[in-house]
Amino acid sequence: MSRTPEVLTERHLNRALLARQLLLERASGSLPKILERIGGIQAQYTPSTYLGLWTRIEGFESRQLERALERRTVVQGTLMRVTIHLVSARDWWPFAVAVREARRRALVRAQKLDERRLAAAARKIQERIAGDTMTQAEMRKLLGETTGLSSAIWLDLVRVPPSGTWARRRADVCAAAEDWLGEDGARIDPNDAVDHLVRSCLRGFGPAGRADIADWAGLPVRDVAASLGRLELRRFRDERGNELVDLPRAPLPDPDTPAPVRLLPVWDATTLKSMRRTGVLPDQHRPRFTKSPYPHSMNAFLVDGRVAGVWNIKDGRVQFDPFEKIDRAAMRELREEGERLAAFYTET
Repeated sequence: MSRTPEVLTERHLNRALLARQLLLERASGSLPKILERIGGIQAQYTPSTYLGLWTRIEGFESRQLERALERRTVVQGTLMRVTIHLVSARDWWPFAVAVREARRRALVRAQKLDERRLAAAARKIQERIAGDTMTQAEMRKLLGETTGLSSAIWLDLVRVPPSGTWARRRADVCAAAEDWLGEDGARIDPNDAVDHLVRSCLRGFGPAGRADIADWAGLPVRDVAASLGRLELRRFRDERGNELVDLPRAPLPDPDTPAPVRLLPVWDATTLKSMRRTGVLPDQHRPRFTKSPYPHSMNAFLVDGRVAGVWNIKDGRVQFDPFEKIDRAAMRELREEGERLAAFYTET
């Protein structure tokens, strides 16, 4: 019987991340439950949402996402790191309550706008949008170009389909989350919400250090540390002696588990700074991403669980630009995966 190690190597953490992000083996099941397993998925660029699901879900079809959005079992909105995410309806309110204050503070810092002015402008949107929808253009017209969209981020708004879908990629039609989902977050204790978010992070991205969790969630480290003090956790060390925490029964695959090639879309969360200790994006390749005009805005492909190059689709074919030498077997696997992705594009 194998014993769980006390020290987790980069390879342990790599395989744990791949397993939890469904990049070792594609999953089957309902879209909301799959999103809950992986901690939601970034959705600021609509095609990347579809591709991120395609690379993780067995037999994924674009209509699955569109039906779920229409049925309101999944929802898009500004959540972790002040970034649009696709999450299950069950996760929406705990996530929104957990990040609300941090999201607002980040907005004030980034936009250098007065908090009272933002809150007052947001109230105007709230009054206008109640029981209805509102486009970003209408928000700008109501409040002016400088505060319209910033004020919207102050509120708990969701993106309403068909905006934010393949057919209408711009997610510019919004509704109040309480109207769209038929409830609000007023009854959720903020500490419970943060605990829910931390558990979701570990379920999808653990084991992790508290700073890693804070970076992924967009929360202050002190809030994450307080939450970790309330939760039942396993504790490990990485190879540098830093503490890592995890959920009690979360999977930790053998570090020698084979990893298939995978195609990642732009801004996939597995390449975030908080995932650095997993080695998914090797340090020697990281400058190609961080020195890009839009960091992490390249489609990457994985070989043996590591970014080994970038890909794009042109004239109906997936083209690969390796960062390093790729052996024949992996290249053949990549081409086969590229053909499947090209067929998905065509069908979509």
